[in-house]
Amino acid sequence: MSYLDDTEFAINPDPRCPCVLLLDTSASMNGEAINALNQGLQTFQVDLGQDALAQRRVEIAIVTFGNGGVQALQDFVTANQFHAPTLFAAGNTPMGEAINRALDMLRERKRQYKENAIPYYRPWLFMITDGAPTDDWQVAAQHIREEESAKELAFFAVGVTNADMSKLAQITVRRPIMLQGLKFNELFLWLSRSQKRVSASKVGEQTPLPPTEDWSVV
Repeated sequence: MSYLDDTEFAINPDPRCPCVLLLDTSASMNGEAINALNQGLQTFQVDLGQDALAQRRVEIAIVTFGNGGVQALQDFVTANQFHAPTLFAAGNTPMGEAINRALDMLRERKRQYKENAIPYYRPWLFMITDGAPTDDWQVAAQHIREEESAKELAFFAVGVTNADMSKLAQITVRRPIMLQGLKFNELFLWLSRSQKRVSASKVGEQTPLPPTEDWSVV
């Protein structure tokens, strides 16, 4: 544990609500899709920034898969320190490796919480993809199922345009959701509002989430 982390938790001992964004930046996302995703991330930053409690409690990390392989683009930061990156699209879809990287980051962050006696809400892994994995995904899917079963995380998968929804259904315990067109702004507003609700609740409390009909295909 670094001195910086110790200081961070001493300054802000609030419970944490960690959320990892798993974002597909493969070549098929190039053009309108990656532009709309970037706009959605900006919306997410702005909307979260309007809630003082969420700013202190929600922590965001970003793992991309596609352009440059798998990249931990953003380690965990509280919402008041989060700045939406600009993503570029290229390459394949190493989804399995990305999921495993996100799980590793999450395990390390939870270890830091525990060392500093920081309570935390059930973490979210929120994946957005327009394709199917081009690497081994079965082991990652098994890890997701195990973590979900132990209530160690909540994994959400959102499919864009030509996403392989049947493959996503084999990876996630929850039913994957298809995005309506390129409604990334509406999607990220939903995600922001969900994180606000969770971070305003008691740790361990079941929190009802907003409806998804503004952005999902029914």
